[in-house]
Amino acid sequence: MINICLEDERIDDLQRNGYHIIQKKTGFCFGMDAVLLSGFARIKKGESMIDLGTGTGIIPILLQAKTEGDLFVGLEIQQEIADMASRSVRLNNLEHYVKIINGDIREASHIFGRASFDVVTSNPPYMNDTHGIKNPDLPKAISRHEILCTLEDVVRETSLLLKPGGRFFLVHRPRRLADIITILKKYKLEPKRLKMVHPFIDKEANMVLIEAVRGGGVMMNVEAPIIVFKEPGVYSDEIKTTYGY
Repeated sequence: MINICLEDERIDDLQRNGYHIIQKKTGFCFGMDAVLLSGFARIKKGESMIDLGTGTGIIPILLQAKTEGDLFVGLEIQQEIADMASRSVRLNNLEHYVKIINGDIREASHIFGRASFDVVTSNPPYMNDTHGIKNPDLPKAISRHEILCTLEDVVRETSLLLKPGGRFFLVHRPRRLADIITILKKYKLEPKRLKMVHPFIDKEANMVLIEAVRGGGVMMNVEAPIIVFKEPGVYSDEIKTTYGY
């Protein structure tokens, strides 16, 4: 394994294809939401995808491992985080398949051009100005709160980046579901699949996975939910499969 890890970073095993990822020892790290999104997204052979707000690059790296897509791009506004994600790409010898770009989601369609991707994914900041306490650590705060972009920014740019019939895969919080569907429809992205994620079978959902299609027809399937834990500390079989255990 090549040594491209900084002093304040660590290298974690992704349990897929022998891949590893560089993360901050004490900073923001990828969570289960990103892994679940990589399991929910569908990338067909030869397709290109972009992940908006890619952070560590976890989603394009995992999707390259799990699918037969042709090109996987991650867009990240924070230079330091984008650099770390790029080093993870080099660590796994994925330079021909995965590209990390330092740039603003709000300018994505200008950076890449309209109708340039088959698939867009995003694990965007969940908290708007009326929810949650902003983290004093700016990189964490940017990842969790709508400081540098809003949900509408993500959806607007997604609609411009997608080819006709292209697919958008999103993970978010159920409490914002009404907003999500309203904004998706505003930008002609029709929700087609919805899957709730529950920590335990008897607990309310704390995540929602959505697939929307650019210019799709009006019909949505609500799929069986994901239950994360069978009992405290014991992952369900579906989660084990998603993580590659």
